[in-house]
Amino acid sequence: MIVTIDGVAGAGKTVLASAMNEQYENHFSVQVIHMDDLYQGWDDPFGPTLSKKLTEIAQAHMTATLYETTIHDWLDCLPASALIIEPVDMLIIEGVGSGQRSIREFVSTRIWIDFDPIVGLKRVLARDGASIEKEMMGFLEDQRVHFIEEGTREAADFLLFGKG
Repeated sequence: MIVTIDGVAGAGKTVLASAMNEQYENHFSVQVIHMDDLYQGWDDPFGPTLSKKLTEIAQAHMTATLYETTIHDWLDCLPASALIIEPVDMLIIEGVGSGQRSIREFVSTRIWIDFDPIVGLKRVLARDGASIEKEMMGFLEDQRVHFIEEGTREAADFLLFGKG
């Protein structure tokens, strides 16, 4: 089973994924994948490289195959440590772009968290520091375009409303 949790940056996707992991980990094997670990940096975060990687992860999950990729180091802006995705009963993929069209055929449940992107930006900057404000402004525009092109919100099975 694959569950995706999508919505604007700062909406609370990671919090929901953590709560789901805690709820289900005593019943079956669960792994949470964070989209922040899959992006290749600030430039073209939702491009074909991300879609290919997500498709490979979904296919590996469906065939119960181990998958290994590289986590992006945001401070040094280059590939860093390895991310190993083991075969599990439930794979939760959370983050902006997780509900994209490229993997929908593999996904059991698609969750969208509706949230004000400006409030989300404030949360991200409070969490990660004001030094990334310029990059986040570009990311907000990239996510806006991505959501329109992908129809992510409309494709969700569940629509949740985040608290700001």
